[in-house]
Amino acid sequence: MAYFHLSFLALFVLPIFFILFLKLIVRPHPIKIPIKSRHVLITGGSSGIGLALARQAAAEGARVTILARDLNKLEEAKNSIQLSTGVEVDIVSADVCDFEAVKEAVKSVGPIDVLVCNQGVFVAQEIVNQEMKDIRSMINVNFIGTVNLVKAALPGMKNRSDRKPVSIAFMSSQAGQVGIYGYAVYSATKFGLRGLAEALQQEVIADNIYVSLIFPPETDTQSLAKAKRMMPRLTSIMAATSSTMQADEVAKKALNGIKSGSFFVFCNLEGFFLSIVTAGFSPQRSYLMAFVEVIFSGVARIAALWVQRTWYGSIEKSHAQYK
Repeated sequence: MAYFHLSFLALFVLPIFFILFLKLIVRPHPIKIPIKSRHVLITGGSSGIGLALARQAAAEGARVTILARDLNKLEEAKNSIQLSTGVEVDIVSADVCDFEAVKEAVKSVGPIDVLVCNQGVFVAQEIVNQEMKDIRSMINVNFIGTVNLVKAALPGMKNRSDRKPVSIAFMSSQAGQVGIYGYAVYSATKFGLRGLAEALQQEVIADNIYVSLIFPPETDTQSLAKAKRMMPRLTSIMAATSSTMQADEVAKKALNGIKSGSFFVFCNLEGFFLSIVTAGFSPQRSYLMAFVEVIFSGVARIAALWVQRTWYGSIEKSHAQYK
């Protein structure tokens, strides 16, 4: 009988008390971000995940503006969204690398309730073989472009008359959770978004602004197809560890994560695993997810070491064959 009581205590009572303790200490508090009838600005919105996000946000009743460089592609995207949803979206052309252009674009579209920094450049290649123009392009578009957008949009988001919660979301990548062969610069730009997001959340929490960091896996888009044509073989082997998703699937996961105010937004099982093993000092709004992180972090670390063993085995084998 005593053994039964101890087992019951270990299996049920202690976990419940632990979850209640986590509920007390988890910060920021859980939040819901409404998007219906609110202004959602999506960069990189003329194709891929950005276009899919714009379509879904418009279908849910948001006022959507998409931003990209190519005005012709923006017009095509606008017509595509209207054809599929019956909703008209606004478009604005700007280069995210040009702060003054971004500032003017943000000013022209009016107050923003949800900013989704989705623009991105992806070139997979060993850094020793990579052209400096590609390196600069990834840094400027993926990271500096995001800083430009935040800096341009934040004053209006802070000074809004509607004090409902608003959101800033960064489209990172699973390559922003773990470095992969051939992704050195790309991963650096996506890892950089995490540091930006963690610090920014502390700066804007008092203004009821919530930051989300989205981690899609490889997504079946034209950009991925183009990148794969010059992708190193080892990169393809390691990237295959995670499954490829469709843009609409990623967009749905991303939008749900933004609406729930999640800091980490993972899109598949591999992303869930990576979110646990890399949780570190990141904010966590769900006390249940915090419970999972604490309980399974050790096991997740062992699994991560096993995956690393496999990857380094592939590298050793490849170099042996080359020699």
